[in-house]
Amino acid sequence: MRDFSARLATAEEIADWDSHVQANPGGGNVLQSAAYAEVKSHHGWNPIYLVFTCADYTSYNLAIEKKVPVLGSLWYLIKGPDAAAPEDVPAMAEALADFIKLTGRRVFALKVEPDVVDGEDVRKLFTGAGLVKTFNLQPNDSTALLDTTPDTEQILKNISSRARNAVRRAIREGADVRRVEPTEENMRAMYKLMSHIEDRSSARMRSYEYYRRFWSNFVAAGQGRFYFAFEDGEPSVGAFVIAYGKKGTYKDGGSKPRRKQYGDSHLVQWTALTELKEDFGIEEYDFCGTPPSSELKNKEHPHHGLGLFKTSFSKTVTDFAGCYDLVLDPLRYRIWNTIGERVTRQVYWRRHHQPFY
Repeated sequence: MRDFSARLATAEEIADWDSHVQANPGGGNVLQSAAYAEVKSHHGWNPIYLVFTCADYTSYNLAIEKKVPVLGSLWYLIKGPDAAAPEDVPAMAEALADFIKLTGRRVFALKVEPDVVDGEDVRKLFTGAGLVKTFNLQPNDSTALLDTTPDTEQILKNISSRARNAVRRAIREGADVRRVEPTEENMRAMYKLMSHIEDRSSARMRSYEYYRRFWSNFVAAGQGRFYFAFEDGEPSVGAFVIAYGKKGTYKDGGSKPRRKQYGDSHLVQWTALTELKEDFGIEEYDFCGTPPSSELKNKEHPHHGLGLFKTSFSKTVTDFAGCYDLVLDPLRYRIWNTIGERVTRQVYWRRHHQPFY
């Protein structure tokens, strides 16, 4: 097992944060980005920029800190740490725990969420190292990933016949699908389209102001784009996608029900991912959330329909390890785990009408 040290990033490293994150062993994650850190800083979280170092490599990771009355602080390494091997994750967490103790910070737990593929061996490794499995938080802890390294013609052949036929039919019938500018009008139209999805699922949307800041930050960084399909001159399908390093992500989407144009949503995705490949050289496209692989055929799952759509592009679902906690103060963590977290999330929702995490 590698021996790691942990420290805070310097001002110079933070100023060039995305370049450092994208040089990590896993290529970085969009939720480790500078744009995302700035969003969370406006919604009750304090960004902390961390550097893990061992003899073989250095990994730059974002933690977001939430201060909890009486209990102290929770640190959440959202989609991190970015490790070269699963066994490095507990070692990084322990290095951060040592740093916290050495610097006298009042942190009661670390929440880690590495992009490590789940499996019995990983679960044994993590729990054997003292990490406590907890509920997953991100929609793409189970997701459909599309390999975009082949040429465009081959990618089209690689997706399912259903998706391929939908794309070709939409093109043949002249579906109006295009990239649109990030204007206030288009952002509000996007939010409205997303609300239709909320009506048909158990999802809770964040406020328009949250999404507006999120979208604007990634657009300003040159990483985010909007794509719309139009029907009768009005947006009928929308997608906000991000290119971060070599990875593309379908971050947000929405559509009107009972549309007339067949294949419009497939063509939106096809247009977005092929343009990200052409313009940024992405090597993978994350459809950002499906039911777990074990639940794909469960028609009662709240995201069954979304899963069917996304797996028409990539039939294999990847299940990541999800969230684990490293307990730093057993008493305060027990209070948090038994009642503190539940009450805090409920109070936060009542006050802000937004999810706590």
